[in-house]
Amino acid sequence: MGFTITEESCFNRLICFTIHIRKRTHRCLVSIMTENVCLTADKIRSLEVQGARNVAIAAVKAIEAMAHGTKAKNRESFVKELSEAKTVLFAARETEPLMRNAVKWIINRVEDSDERGVEALGALVSSSSRSFQKKLEASIENIAEIGSRRIRDGMVIFTHCHSSTSSHLLGKAREAGKTFEVICTETRPALQGRITAREMVELGIKTTMIVDSAARSFMNVADMVIVGADALTSEGNIINKIGTSNIALLAYEARKPFYVVSELLKFDPNTLCGDYEKIEERSPLEVWTEAPENLIIRNPAFDITRRDYIHGVICEEGVISPHSIVEVMHRRYPWVFH
Repeated sequence: MGFTITEESCFNRLICFTIHIRKRTHRCLVSIMTENVCLTADKIRSLEVQGARNVAIAAVKAIEAMAHGTKAKNRESFVKELSEAKTVLFAARETEPLMRNAVKWIINRVEDSDERGVEALGALVSSSSRSFQKKLEASIENIAEIGSRRIRDGMVIFTHCHSSTSSHLLGKAREAGKTFEVICTETRPALQGRITAREMVELGIKTTMIVDSAARSFMNVADMVIVGADALTSEGNIINKIGTSNIALLAYEARKPFYVVSELLKFDPNTLCGDYEKIEERSPLEVWTEAPENLIIRNPAFDITRRDYIHGVICEEGVISPHSIVEVMHRRYPWVFH
C-alpha cells in the first residue's frame, strides 16, 4: 500500500487510510493505535522524523504503542494488525532498510512464538521493541568507539549531510581530547548539513560549512571523509544522501580515505536476490516552490556510491571492507536472510 498524496494534512491521510482498511476488511473503524502508526508514517514521509536510526526507532515505538492499544480478540487478528502497520510504515519511505529490518524482526518474534493470548503477544512486542532499541544503542556506541580511533589530532574531517551515528563518532573523538576540524556541506535541498554544523559547534569542534558545489575546492585540505548511510547492498555499494557519490569521487581523485559509518542492519537483503534498493524521489517543491510552469524538476533523495571508492565501512563488527558485508551479515545477523 503506497500513499502518493503530498499536500493533504495528516487528518486527510488518516481518512484515506481508514477508507482503504474498510474496503479491504469491511471493518467500520480503525483503532486509535493504528492511527498512531499512520501519524508516525506521515512524520517519516514529511521528514519531521529523519535519519535512518531515528526513523527505525519511531517505527518500532509506533508498533509497540499499537500493540498496547490493540482491540484484537485473538492471535490471528493481532498478527493481521501488525501486518497492516508494517505495510503503512514501509510505504512511508522507500529507502529505509534499517526501519524495515527492525519492524520485520519484531513481527517475526511474534509469528515464531507459541503465544496465543493477545495480552501476551502485546507484551512480546513491547519486550522485542525495547530489546531492539537497546541493541541499536549498543551498536552506535560500539561504532563510535571503533571509528573515533581513526581520528588523530590536527585532522580535518570532511562530511556530507547529517548522520547521527557519524556525529556520535566525532563526539566520541572530541570526548577523548582529540583536536580536529570538520568541514560539512550544506546538503541541498533540505539543508541537513546545518544539523551537522550545529551539532559540531555545540561539541566545541571548529567547523566550516560550505555549499555543495564547493566540495572539490575544499577536498584537498581534508584528511579523511566520513559519511553515514541509509542502505547497504549485497554488492558492497552504499545508498546515502544525494551528492554522496560525488563526494566519494572527489575523495578518490584527491586520494583521501572515504569511510562509511553505518549499522550493519541497514543492509537490504533483497539486493542479494537481484533487486535494487529503491531511490526515493521527493517533491519538486523542496527544490523550487515557485518554479516556472512546465519546468521539469527532479529531486532524488539518495544516490549510490560504488564500493570501489569506499576505504572501509565502520560498523559494530569493526572496520570492514565493503566487499565483505554479506559475509559479516550472515555471521552476525543471520535472521535478516530468513
